[in-house]
Amino acid sequence: MRIATWNLLHATPIIGAGNEVNLVEQAHKIRADIIGVQEVDRGQPRSDHTHQLQDIAVGLELPYWVFAPAVIGTPGEQWESADDSSVHLHSDELSESTSPHYGNGLASRYPLDQIEVMRFKAAPMSLPLAVPSDDGWRMLKVADEPRVAIIARAQTPLGPMTIATTHLSFVPGFNIKQLRALSKALAKRELPSLLFGDFNLIGKLPQRVTGWDSLAHLPTYPVVKPRIQFDHILARGLSSETIKSARGRAQRMALGISDHCALVTELENKS
Repeated sequence: MRIATWNLLHATPIIGAGNEVNLVEQAHKIRADIIGVQEVDRGQPRSDHTHQLQDIAVGLELPYWVFAPAVIGTPGEQWESADDSSVHLHSDELSESTSPHYGNGLASRYPLDQIEVMRFKAAPMSLPLAVPSDDGWRMLKVADEPRVAIIARAQTPLGPMTIATTHLSFVPGFNIKQLRALSKALAKRELPSLLFGDFNLIGKLPQRVTGWDSLAHLPTYPVVKPRIQFDHILARGLSSETIKSARGRAQRMALGISDHCALVTELENKS
């Protein structure tokens, strides 16, 4: 079972890659059975009004998917906090007049149920961050945004598992509080669990905060010459052999889109 997490940066081509990089072609290289994607657009003018999570799911032949926006509108411009009325499941019809949305997505080869969305308020402060532009990377003072996590039960070849993906705040302290709340919510479901996404926390810190096992120790940012691990795959309730095997299979993938590498590993039932 192949697991992946990828901060998409709304399918922005990496600097120097040109503007003709195809999202589905890049995602297909990951070959995931379960994938969490962050910074995903739906109906945004900047991404040709596409439904990026749906495109990825259909392109990878993953029949079960959930898109949960964090905001309605365009980050960095005009937006408001989203609510659960704008969550989109694979079985739902979507109106052509849907407003632009931005958030996270989860797609799976295996049936998903018991779907839950957790929301976190934006931190009341701004921080300087490196952001891409036509002239390269620029340092800008950026306000935090609301954050969202998707939780579901997946009927996997390893048995029922709780899986979740998220993109946490870049504000120190707020991201730790969010990660603790999310890991506690997953633990209450009393199933083996996977939690993956862009945590905006470096190295082994997520492992220390949650007490969970990390399935990959690899730098994922920036996509060119990665030096920092912001993207993580954590596990709870797996056997030590399964964890060891997953760590040995972990890899990062530098694709033609985003400022983050995708993080990928494979799970086998080794009890």
